[in-house]
Amino acid sequence: MTKKQTDYTHALTYRSGERMNILREMTIPERSAIFETLSPYVQQSILKGLKIHEIVDMLDHMDFQQAQRILARVKNSKLREKIVKRLKGDVRDKMEYFLRFHPKATLSLINFNYLFLSSSMTISDASKIISEHYNETAHYPEVLIHENGELLGEVPLSAIVNGRNNSALKKHFRPVDVITYQSDVNDIVDALVSTNSKKVVVVDNDTSVLGIIYAEAAKTLFGNLPAESLYDFAGVDDSEKPFDSIGKKVKNRYKWLILNLATSFLAGSVVLSFQNTLDTVTILSVYIPIVAGMGGNAATQSFAIMVRGITLGTVSYEAAAPALWRELVAGAINGIIIGIVVAVVASLWNGDPILGLVVAGALVGAHIVAAVAGSFIPLFMKHIGKDPAATSTIFISTATDVLGLFFLLGLATLVLM
Repeated sequence: MTKKQTDYTHALTYRSGERMNILREMTIPERSAIFETLSPYVQQSILKGLKIHEIVDMLDHMDFQQAQRILARVKNSKLREKIVKRLKGDVRDKMEYFLRFHPKATLSLINFNYLFLSSSMTISDASKIISEHYNETAHYPEVLIHENGELLGEVPLSAIVNGRNNSALKKHFRPVDVITYQSDVNDIVDALVSTNSKKVVVVDNDTSVLGIIYAEAAKTLFGNLPAESLYDFAGVDDSEKPFDSIGKKVKNRYKWLILNLATSFLAGSVVLSFQNTLDTVTILSVYIPIVAGMGGNAATQSFAIMVRGITLGTVSYEAAAPALWRELVAGAINGIIIGIVVAVVASLWNGDPILGLVVAGALVGAHIVAAVAGSFIPLFMKHIGKDPAATSTIFISTATDVLGLFFLLGLATLVLM
């Protein structure tokens, strides 16, 4: 260990009152590296004082074998389950996002069979850990090493077999190609196609290792196509970025906002066409914002899920039927639930059960429209080459507002007039 690591270890061990403050002064990579050097008692004490996200951040810098050993020291089983669920979810989401470089790329392309060891560890100690790993998994792992939690490189198993037992791993490491999971698709493809290395390590923005991808396995997805044509697989487009210039943002948006203004008049025309109904049953005006608002909120939920799926590459226009069907059914069920609640409220509040049923029916219809529009429209916009995040909401809000009001006022005209 370096002097800095030794000082941290000593302070965390013997200054129990300042333990948490000392730990939080470190960078996350340093925390994970130092934590491994502490006694089980001190580790358990620290785990009790950390929040879930802090534990997840620290475990994220460890290999699965290390993380499993640490989790075993969390005595609260419910807390342990929450940490595992959060940790697995974070890794899965990030790796799925990375795999957007090709529509056929799946998590099976990623290798999680690695160890993340300190560069100061001796070959003798590393050999013991490798043997334990093999006994548990029946596979020999890739050996990655770090210095103060920062990835340094890899150590070939041949070097561990042939090296002296008291030799430090750092003496045998070699650099490894690294790419962050959030890299542009062009950069990911370039890294996979042009590398002479057998593997590329995928890391988080905080330098923690997420997994390893073997370059040869990735290249088979592309066949013998030249690098320039590979970008077509990724659906690379000119979508607006958070830090684009103000001028570009205005240029990308103003035409769609003018279109939105035009479509907004459609909702107004629906209300105007049912003016006689509103004049007769004035109480309906109370429920107009409820139906429009609930439809808009439901559509936003479906829209958010679908855009996330498009971004991660887990759903496409051509293979979206199962996802659309599930959104439609979920929307109908949610509409029935909300409709029942509103029907009861309307019956008690206005003393008119028929009015309650009319509003309930409108809400069921609005939720179905919201589910279909919120899930299909972003897929279609992506399919025709538009940015689904920037353009879809105009058409979604138009559909939910116009049809939601049509259901409410149309049913009221049929039933109450």
